[in-house]
Formats: sequence, C-alpha cells, structure tokens
Amino acid sequence: MRLLLLALLAFSNSAFAVEVVTPSGKLVGATSQRSDAISVFKGIPYAVAPIGARRWTYAEAHPGWQGKRDATRFSPACAQRPYPENSFFARTSEPTSEDCLYLNIWSSMPSDSALPVMVWIHGGSLTRGAGSTAAYDGTELAKKGVVLVTINYRLGVFGYMAHPQLSAEVPSNSSGNYGTSDQIQALRWVKANIDAFGGDPNNVTIFGESAGSWSVSHLVGSPEAKGLFHRAIGQSGGEFRKIPELKSGTSSAESRGIALQKALGLGSITAMRQLDGSAVLNADTGQDYGAVVDGKIIPDQLYRIFARGDFNRVPVMLGYNAEEGTTLGALQMMPESAQAYEALLRRRFGDSAEAVLQFYPGQDVRQSVLALSSDAGFGWNMHYWAAKSVQHDAAAFMYYFTHQPLGTELGAFHAAEIVFAFNNVAHTPAFADARNLKLAEEMSDQWVRFATYGDPNGAIPVPWPNYSLDAKGYMEFGAAGSRANSGLMQGKYEVFEDLYQRER
Repeated sequence: MRLLLLALLAFSNSAFAVEVVTPSGKLVGATSQRSDAISVFKGIPYAVAPIGARRWTYAEAHPGWQGKRDATRFSPACAQRPYPENSFFARTSEPTSEDCLYLNIWSSMPSDSALPVMVWIHGGSLTRGAGSTAAYDGTELAKKGVVLVTINYRLGVFGYMAHPQLSAEVPSNSSGNYGTSDQIQALRWVKANIDAFGGDPNNVTIFGESAGSWSVSHLVGSPEAKGLFHRAIGQSGGEFRKIPELKSGTSSAESRGIALQKALGLGSITAMRQLDGSAVLNADTGQDYGAVVDGKIIPDQLYRIFARGDFNRVPVMLGYNAEEGTTLGALQMMPESAQAYEALLRRRFGDSAEAVLQFYPGQDVRQSVLALSSDAGFGWNMHYWAAKSVQHDAAAFMYYFTHQPLGTELGAFHAAEIVFAFNNVAHTPAFADARNLKLAEEMSDQWVRFATYGDPNGAIPVPWPNYSLDAKGYMEFGAAGSRANSGLMQGKYEVFEDLYQRER
C-alpha cells in the first residue's frame, strides 16, 4: 500500500515534505529543489552497516526501522582516499564513513502506474566516488518517466580485499567482491521496496560509467544477481581481460590481503577489524584492489562466462567516448616523436605492433595515442560485451560519444557523457550552452526509452541499429546531434581481439 503525503511544511526553496510507507518502514523525503513534481528520498539504508566485526563480510539485508525515518540528507560516502589534487576528477572532499550502505531515490510518485526503474552505479576505479555526486541528480530523468536510484557501495581495501582467513569464514570459501555484494543487496532492496515509490520491480535497468560499468558487467555475469534486473547500460567500461583469481596466479587476490596484513604488522583478521578505518587506509600502499574471480559472485573469468553464454541474458546498451585518455593521463604521457611512439607500441604489443600501427600510425602521434587509448582500453571491451550478447540471443545497441562539450583539448573525455545521459547539462554551468542542451535531451530520451522498452528506439522505430559483429552498427553522439552509423572499430576490434586472446 502506498501512502503519499505532501505536507505544508517547506524545507527550503519550495521543497515540501513527502512521506511514503515501504516494506522497510516509513520515510520522510522532500520534493526536489529542481522540480516540485519530483520527490527525493536520500540516505535510505539497504544493508547492515559493515563496521566492526562486519568489516570484510558480505552484505546483509537491513532489517528496517520503526517510526518515521528522515530521508532528506545524503549519507556519507564510503571510506576512500580523495583523488590527487592534480587529477581532473578531484572534487571538494565529502564526509566519508564505513557506515555508508545507503541509496537515494527520485520519483514522480505515480499512484496509477508502475514506472521503469534505473539504478545508477557510480564510477571511480572501485576506489572512489558516491551516489550523491551532483552530476547524478535524478530529477531530470525522473521527469521523463522513470524512478531513478543511486547507490553507495564499499570501495578499495574495504570493498575488494581478499584474504585466506576471510575465505575460511564462509561456506563458499571465498572473499573479496564485498562491494559487488553491496550492489546485489541494493538491487534486492529495490526489488522488495521500489513499488512504494511508483517503480516497477519487474522492469529494472542497471547502468554505470567507468568502474560503474565494470560493475554492470560483473552483475550481468554473476549468478548471484540473476533476476534482479532486466536491462543493462554500460558506459566506458567492462572487465573482459583477465582479472585476479582468489588463490591462483603470481598475484592472487588473497596474496594482496596478506601483504596488507604484513604492512599493518598484525596477526589476524580479527585484529585488522579492530583497527580504525583510517589506519587501514593509511597502510594501503596502492594495492590494486578490484573485482576478483572468487567462485561465488564472479565464478569464473568474465570473458569465459560471456563466451559460454552463462551470463544474465538481458538487452544491453553499450558505448564509449572518442578521447577517453585526455583525462586519464594520456596527454601527460604523450611520446615526443613518431619514433618514440612506435618504440612504445613495440614494447607494449610485441609482434602485434605492426598490425596496431596500421590503424594508429605515427604520422599524427597525438591523434593516434588518444584513439588507441579509447579503442584498446574501452572500445574493445564494449564490442566484446556486445558481440557475446548477440551471439547468445540478447539484444545489444552500441553508441560512440564524439561530442566535445567544453571545446578544449580534452575532446570527448572520459565521463563527459554522464551529464548528458542524466540531462543535467543545464545544471552544470561549464556545459550549459544550446548545443549541449539539445544533445542532452536527445541522449536522456534514449536512455529512458531503453530502460522502458529494452530498445533505445522505443515503441517507434528510429535509426539506432541493433548491433552485429560484422556491421558494427552504432549511434554516434556528436557535435551535430545523434546519427546512426556502422563500422565502429572495423578491423581494429579484430586486431585487439586476437592480441588479447593470446594474452589470456
């Protein structure tokens, strides 16, 4: 039963209290300061706080609460180190905590229909970020007819550290991937509660960018997430090259946990759990914590799972940006000459260097470096994902974002498309010009159509083609708006597919 109460008590700037009853308990949110037609509920707990003895344990459902819960403020972000000051992605520090497993909801709160649900998983290398970032404000997407959810999940050493003692604690003999277990628990909460906000639990789309898109690929490949979502959008990220395995390999996931234990000088996981979180973060000397093959949440290498067709077969919309590398260090590491560039490729790609140079020649080093960083690091992953989807009868749609929103040398940089997909260009001063506003309307419409129908064309066919590996059809989002095309990475994908297959 849904209860909606618009109170006369204003919070600020015409925001009014909104009360809703969910299976977890009563919530008091507020209307959005951007639109009084949209209600916002912030800081909703979806899992038991992973603190104390629950540090490094899999997510457990929140038991709910008694009485009315204030849902007008974001929770702290999950514990993390800030970006370096010279990073393009550096932002003003937000409060952080290990008690961070909360989600946020934007909805028009309809009483007579069930709306598609979109669950956003933030990026940040699985080490940084939060669902409360301003670019992810869901007001504009909610106005277009979806219920928008953003989540926090554990990061870095708290979210992805594996250790033999942790593995021994559970029947599955697995550890790591705690952040992914958080994402799964958030989806379980959505399934059980979202109809109270006007959402359809049988029409849920997961979407994310960068590490959020890695996470989407993990969930599509995970048997633990089966039935919790019905469509998936991946923006600039997938993990289809080899990732660490729990116990095997020269740098097994468990060995990284052992290295942290040694750095802390402690004898057990119990002692490590008793430390203040800041001490754990300070002792973490840059271990590359991320998703691992744990035999439970990710039972095998994702490239093998997708090749076999053992993934959750849902429609997917996938894509990447033309100059991903400009904000990821490529400009700072640009070779000084064509000779230096070609030498770099020969060191990196060995016998495959000549094939790579055919598509990324040394005549224009800058253009080749930026195209290569986008195609090899992002494009191949998205094509592999799309190709395996259609091979196993799941519809796939590809996009390529070439628009340069700031008109600078950054080009179509990593994460540039996010404010367009959320239609938040008007609320981002550096982006707010007529060209950007028009493209944002087009893109956000297509994101919503895909969430609604499993097809960005919606109910009425428009030019966006279904993906196939031979034609490689896609939608380009560029300076002139959106247009259908084909042949994205034609020939280039095959070079990287051959190279990465041999590496694996």
